[in-house]
Amino acid sequence: MISQPLIEPHLDERMMRLALQQALIAYEADEVPIGAVIAVGTRILAKSHNQVELLNDPTAHAEMLAITQATAAIGGKYLPQCTLYVTLEPCPMCMGALRWTQIGRIVYGATDPKGGYMRYSDALPHPKSIVVGGICEEECRELMVSYFRRKRRM
Repeated sequence: MISQPLIEPHLDERMMRLALQQALIAYEADEVPIGAVIAVGTRILAKSHNQVELLNDPTAHAEMLAITQATAAIGGKYLPQCTLYVTLEPCPMCMGALRWTQIGRIVYGATDPKGGYMRYSDALPHPKSIVVGGICEEECRELMVSYFRRKRRM
């Protein structure tokens, strides 16, 4: 009897939980709590979180830092075999950068009606990129709500 190869049935959720761990690191550092992971299947190439305040750099978004790590890890600028897992819908800047990488999949947690790319154009992703939203959405949204609630009290 030939057995079928095991397929990771909950891979997107498992990887999003790793992105959430990165977002918690950002939260604890008083950064906007967004985390990102780039992987090929179960192989993680990059993990990052927002570091805008730490680096005093408005482009130091979790996605941008993860792109830099992933392209260094594979030694090339294109990521068509990769999936980005990010806790919040990417902004237009990040989606533009992801377009240039030709990333295979983009999986995000919560939508961002104020600053997400969809507010501006659904044509920003690379035409071959698959975009999936709503993975661990409630946890991702609650972390953002908690962060901004805390900021308003300060």
